[in-house]
Amino acid sequence: MRASDADRDHVAAVLAEALATGRLTSVEHADRLDVTYAAKTVGELVPLTRDLPEVSASSVPTTIEQQVIDSKFSKIARKGRWVASRNTRLSARFGALIIDLSDAVLPGREITIETNAWFSKVIVRVPDNAHVIDEGSSMFGKRNVTGGSQADGPMIRVTGASKFSKVIVSRGMDDWNLR
Repeated sequence: MRASDADRDHVAAVLAEALATGRLTSVEHADRLDVTYAAKTVGELVPLTRDLPEVSASSVPTTIEQQVIDSKFSKIARKGRWVASRNTRLSARFGALIIDLSDAVLPGREITIETNAWFSKVIVRVPDNAHVIDEGSSMFGKRNVTGGSQADGPMIRVTGASKFSKVIVSRGMDDWNLR
């Protein structure tokens, strides 16, 4: 049977509780969460929680919180293995934000990245198999969002506005530096 978003969210809640109580390490949690949100069938979800106690329905979050990454007069880089949220707001004022989603654990098949930049640079690297939709705007700046249409990967919706700024969303490392 095909897995629903609710099925995946329930497994994610069980994994989060196991991490919070020390039953899983952060690496085990990230690995299992990655498989959870990539699962297409309920059968793929069962082994992920087989060795963990069940979590009550009241502990299952109805929505995943929005994450905010804010840079003011500074440079912030997030890369490597980290857990992104379904709605991530990137806000830069006179600074730089460099976000690498290529190794991040994405919580679902669709996520939204809101980029709000003033006199700044925002750079987002997406997974190679991602489908990117650009719904943002720019005034007196540059907005370069390369997305393509990959059928098997997550859909990343890029929204927000930039003024006197540069917003780059790409798959490659050509346009930016993570140092």
